[in-house]
Amino acid sequence: MGTIYRCLIVDDETPAHKAIASHLSKFTDLEHTASAYSGKEALKLLSENHFDIIFLDINMPLISGIELMDMQPVRPLTIITTAHSDYAMNGYDNDVVDYLLKPISFEKFAKAMEKARALYDYSKKAVSAEKERFFNCRVNGERLQIPVDDILYFESYGNYLKMYTIKSKRPVVLHGTLVNVLDEVKSPDLIRIHRTYILNRKYVKKVNLNSVDIYSGRQLPVGRQYKLLLSNL
Repeated sequence: MGTIYRCLIVDDETPAHKAIASHLSKFTDLEHTASAYSGKEALKLLSENHFDIIFLDINMPLISGIELMDMQPVRPLTIITTAHSDYAMNGYDNDVVDYLLKPISFEKFAKAMEKARALYDYSKKAVSAEKERFFNCRVNGERLQIPVDDILYFESYGNYLKMYTIKSKRPVVLHGTLVNVLDEVKSPDLIRIHRTYILNRKYVKKVNLNSVDIYSGRQLPVGRQYKLLLSNL
């Protein structure tokens, strides 16, 4: 038996759900696993379940599709489904598989699925070839590879970062941004919890109302829009 791709539909309009579900039903290797009618609902589903492909609308209340992608840099293969062509550049900036304009024809849907399958197979091979993830950085002119498991958290200030690790009492100062980190390391363990912090979820000790305690003894702030990412810890 071949791969069965678990699919999540995220859209605030029922007709869109029905149209995409109808297209999915025509493929034996696509499973319509779940539906979300808001970005908030989608975040909860993504934190509690495994999906291979997400069909994501852009214009949604509270949390838009673009905001959801920013909050979930490590996420299923994402196919944008929207009635607004002016969001295409935002979509491709977030490494989406394809951009489908509503109403979505079956022919264009099928082509998007061909791309998704190819990318899925490629990513599986890449993961199996690299069992341990590293963060590549340059410190005092020296190029280093830091295992993700050694990283506690990153703190941003301007165009620089402080990287705290479990093996060092002092932070390592790097040039870069939090976005650079998430682009470099495609690890689900590194999550953004605040506009100035990325945290390794393995070292969370306790989740509070507006902060999180980690095993180093530090307490870090949690931004309002990132709380849902910690809901399953």
